[in-house]
Parts: sequence; structure tokens; C-alpha cells
Amino acid sequence: MIGILLFSFLLGSIPFGYLIGRFKGIDVKESGSGNIGATNVSRVLGKKYGLVVLVLDALKGAIPVFLLGYLGYPLTVRILSGILAILGHCFSPFMGFKGGKGVATSLGVFIIVSPKATFLSLFLFLAVVLLTRFVSLGSIISSLFFPLFFYFSCSRNVLDLTLVIFGSLVVILRHRSNIVRLLKGEEKRFF
Repeated sequence: MIGILLFSFLLGSIPFGYLIGRFKGIDVKESGSGNIGATNVSRVLGKKYGLVVLVLDALKGAIPVFLLGYLGYPLTVRILSGILAILGHCFSPFMGFKGGKGVATSLGVFIIVSPKATFLSLFLFLAVVLLTRFVSLGSIISSLFFPLFFYFSCSRNVLDLTLVIFGSLVVILRHRSNIVRLLKGEEKRFF
């Protein structure tokens, strides 16, 4: 099982946004917001490439969780695997233990773990983004509410819930600079 968890972390560590940027001759770390995630890739390379990064980053989280479910592992192990994929994305050893903010990878993890909670969170995300045009604010608010959605729709197990809260906190804390810019009125709107 340790091998599977290590695989989850390493798969999560693949910096698709950075690699696609390099393929196009652009270092996304030096462009736009400097983030390697789908939102910055959309700004720098266009929405088509942003969508590709979104899908690939989500798959990094979904694949190990799906495989563990297929192999019959319990929910707690699947969530732990997903959290490791998220941590791999946020702290990639291939990027000097830096990385993205974990939103797309979290989406991939939790759409397999708890589709109902994920769709509620996604609906909240879209509502906030459409109302404010701040992707970061949508990510923060949906991450904040996700453990509550998970609790009511998937599992009330303390360990499962603790892991989910930890994953949400990682995503929120990765948005620290966005929170500062939002408070200062300096955050860039997506549209």
C-alpha cells in the first residue's frame, strides 16, 4: 500500500501546466500570476490550453483514487491517496517543492470519492465566479464549504472528515497571496 500512496504523490507532482507552457516556449512561472495551474495557463496560453491543464491536473487526483476503489480499498485509504496527490501537485519535487494551488487535483480526487459533495461545491464555485469574476474567491469559498457537503452527503467518519478538512485547508492556504490581493482590491478578475 505504501507503493500506491507514493505513486499517488508522484503522479500528483507532475507539473502539467509548466510542461505545456515549456512545450509552447513559455515559462508560466514567469508569466501572468506565476502559477502553474489551469487559470494562469488560460490567461497566458489561452483557454484551450487551460482546459487541457484542468483535465490533466484533475486526472492526477482521480486516477489513484479510482484505482484504489477498483481494488477494494476502504474510503479512508482512497481519501489519503487523494490528499497525497494534492500535496504532490502543491509541493512538486520536480518544481523544487513548489507547485499549483491544488484546486483541479482536488476536483479529480473528490469527484471520485464523493460526487454529490463535489457537485455541490462546484455549483458554489461557479456561482461565486459568475457573480464576482474571481476564480480564486470561488476556489476559497468552495473549499471552505466542501467538508460540510462531504459530511452530509458522504461520510461522518472522523478520520475521513479530518483528511477532507486537511485537504481543504491546503487549498485555502495555497491561496494566501490571492486572499491578500482580494483584501487590497488588487486581484485580477478572470473575465
